[in-house]
Amino acid sequence: IRNGEIYNGADDDGSGNVAILEIAEAFQIAVNENNGPKRSIVFLHVTGEEKGLLGSKYYTDNPIYPLKKTVTNLNIDMIGRVDEYHDNPNYIYLIGSNRISNELHKISEQVNKKHINFELDYTYNDKNDPNRFYERSDHYNFAKNNIPVIFYFGGLHEDYHQPTDDVEKIDFQKLEKVSKYVFLTAWELAYRKEAIKTKWKK
Repeated sequence: IRNGEIYNGADDDGSGNVAILEIAEAFQIAVNENNGPKRSIVFLHVTGEEKGLLGSKYYTDNPIYPLKKTVTNLNIDMIGRVDEYHDNPNYIYLIGSNRISNELHKISEQVNKKHINFELDYTYNDKNDPNRFYERSDHYNFAKNNIPVIFYFGGLHEDYHQPTDDVEKIDFQKLEKVSKYVFLTAWELAYRKEAIKTKWKK
C-alpha cells in the first residue's frame, strides 16, 4: 500500500506464484501415481526481489540441498500479460538459458518445439541489453553460483509497479501455456538420467 492505494501485483508476480502452485500440484499428481521424478524439486516462493533479490540470496546462502547438486533454476516472473512489442500472446521472453549451459538451452527449445510452439524471444538475453533483466530477478543468485537458469518473462506493460496491476487484466490462457512450458521443461530435467552440464564442466 502506498498513499492509500493497494498494489495487487497480479502480474508482478502473482502470475509466477500461481504458476508455481499449479506446477507443484502437477508433480504431486505424478508422485501419487508412482511416477515421481528422479531428482528432488524445490518450489521456492521467495520475496524481497525489489529490495535486492533478498529471498533468493537467503536461499543460496542457506540451501536445502547443496548448490553443487542443484541442476537448474527455473524462474517465473511476470507471465500473465502481453507487452507492447507483440501483437499476440503466443510468445515468451527467455533470459539466461544459454549463459551457463548450452544443454539447458537445447532442452528448452526442444520442449517448446515438441509441446508448446511459442515464439521464443531472446531480446532481453542480449548481454548488451540496457534493461539488464538477467541481473534483476531471483534466478541471478543461482547463476552467480554457476547453476544454469532460465528466466521466463512476459515483458513490461503500463501497469508494471502500479496500483493498476490487477487480476482482471491477466491473460489466463497465456498464463496456463507458460506454466505448461515450465512444467514440461522441469519434467524433462527431473527425469533425465544425467544432470545437464555447464559450459565449464566436461
